[in-house]
Amino acid sequence: MSMIARTVSRPAALAGSTPTPIHAGVLPGLALTAAVAGLAFALRQLPGLAAFSPMILAIVIGMAFHNLWGTPARARPGVVLSLRKLLRLAIVLLGLQLTAQQVAAVGGTGIGVIALTLLATFLFTTALGRLLGVERGLVELIAAGTSICGASAVIATNTVTGARDEDVAYAVACVTVFGSVAMFIYPLLPRLLDLDAHAYGLWAGASIHEIAQVVAATFQNGREAGEFGTIAKLSRVMMLAPTVIVLALAAARRARRTGTAEVAARSPMPWFVLGFVALVGLNSLVTLPAGLKADIATTATVLLTMALAAMGLETDIRKLRARGMRPLVLGFAAFLFIAGFSLALVKMTT
Repeated sequence: MSMIARTVSRPAALAGSTPTPIHAGVLPGLALTAAVAGLAFALRQLPGLAAFSPMILAIVIGMAFHNLWGTPARARPGVVLSLRKLLRLAIVLLGLQLTAQQVAAVGGTGIGVIALTLLATFLFTTALGRLLGVERGLVELIAAGTSICGASAVIATNTVTGARDEDVAYAVACVTVFGSVAMFIYPLLPRLLDLDAHAYGLWAGASIHEIAQVVAATFQNGREAGEFGTIAKLSRVMMLAPTVIVLALAAARRARRTGTAEVAARSPMPWFVLGFVALVGLNSLVTLPAGLKADIATTATVLLTMALAAMGLETDIRKLRARGMRPLVLGFAAFLFIAGFSLALVKMTT
């Protein structure tokens, strides 16, 4: 194996301790993930596909390419670089989409609803996953994706969970499918459930998986619902950082107890989470030019799309099929729980 391949190998990338050099050997893989990401953005212009985020389309395209033609061996170093390093950089940049003022706008009650929903959903999903016999890593990915922010939470959580790439793809598929179902069903329910714009926005923001899905679902019921739902969802995204830190500390404690060398080698405090928190703080204290923030948001989306493209290019559908239906059942149960639990809290507090 070449020096480059060793440098970007899975354990080193997970540990985040050895910087990956930008070398000519990674360029084919970077070009491939960029091409898949570009195709994903282009496909969103087609009728019926605009509701799907480019990240989701990218992982589907990547999986199709890998399983129909195969990812070239010479592209793998760049694919792994996209999946590990570019992902972390993108999550750091997401911090500039959030401010403490936005969280304050949701109010103490709204934050309480979001936080309690997140915690209850995560605990419910992990408990049910154990009962169903689903592996811990996959359970934690589905729990994080459902309770926090979809695909971004899945791949961020995997930096400390260290699940197989097929498990990550499975978890992304679960949260995409059920988040998309919510995106189409939720707009039909406010009148039936007697929810005003504020209550509906809070419910959608607290329970629908992806930011894009929340935006699509809430703005169909007016500007007020859309704006409040988006802010509620962004407040929920902010909880990604403490969740990943808690999972990292739990993984480190399990490693010390069991003596698992690979897990023990991971950083108990992922650097990208600290970067995310730092940029949230910066964005809260300093008014950055709107154009600059828009460019950084676009860059973060492109990098996340490249990371998901890389995930698809690493995923073998045969291994996904071998996981069976139990993880899908878990994802569906988690989807029903977060919708029902958050709705009950919203009805009690608004």
